[in-house]
Amino acid sequence: MADLTVENLSLRFGGLTVLNDVSFAVEPGELLALIGPNGAGKTSVFNCISGIYCGVGNIRLRNTNLMGRPPHEIARLGVARTFQHGELFGDMSVLENLLTGRHARIRTNPIAEMLFLPSVRRAEVMHRQAVERIIDVVDLERYRHAPVGALPFGVQKIVGFARALALEPSVMLLDEPSAGLNREEREDLARFILRIKHELKMTIIWIEHDMQMIADLADRIHVLDYGRTIAEGAPDDVLNDPNVLTAYLGTTTESAGG
Repeated sequence: MADLTVENLSLRFGGLTVLNDVSFAVEPGELLALIGPNGAGKTSVFNCISGIYCGVGNIRLRNTNLMGRPPHEIARLGVARTFQHGELFGDMSVLENLLTGRHARIRTNPIAEMLFLPSVRRAEVMHRQAVERIIDVVDLERYRHAPVGALPFGVQKIVGFARALALEPSVMLLDEPSAGLNREEREDLARFILRIKHELKMTIIWIEHDMQMIADLADRIHVLDYGRTIAEGAPDDVLNDPNVLTAYLGTTTESAGG
């Protein structure tokens, strides 16, 4: 059974069609790259999956229907995402930002928290231990107590990635995590993605514009153009598909040579 299934997803804003009958499924532990030119509808797919937008169609997390559910409930079911611009709390430390990613795992009630009962103290220790493990996975130890707003942009992107991991999701949505990173930072990010894929067996849907990273890391690629699916399959096949080349370059390689 697929971990996440999107069936006949359409999204419209007034007379503008953003997504038109998009369908795909992601298998457990698979890394599916969702690519396409700017404005193809990739982030809109993520917004529908995570409950920010409400489209028409079906989105299922295994046997659970996600359509119409609010974002916090979808997060609690095990879907985490990153954002293109981080969306972090700049005045808070790296550790504190990662702890906010544990919100869906908090089971204590406000009265117990106000009295700081033993159950609350035990839960706090458990959440901090979980966050420390993630800090170790993504090599953020030296920045643990640094205010996020004072960190370089590349480090902030890794913090956003780590915060999504803090949810302990079963499905991770990565929205252009390498945008704005230098070569060394991209190599670190690729290592982290492979680590969570292989060690945690995590299912990942990844929006990315770096085609070399896609070719190296993705198990399968799904391509959108103007809100429609134009190709899907193995990286080598898709990245050489004439329709994909036309969408990105405006012409196929063959016609460009003529």
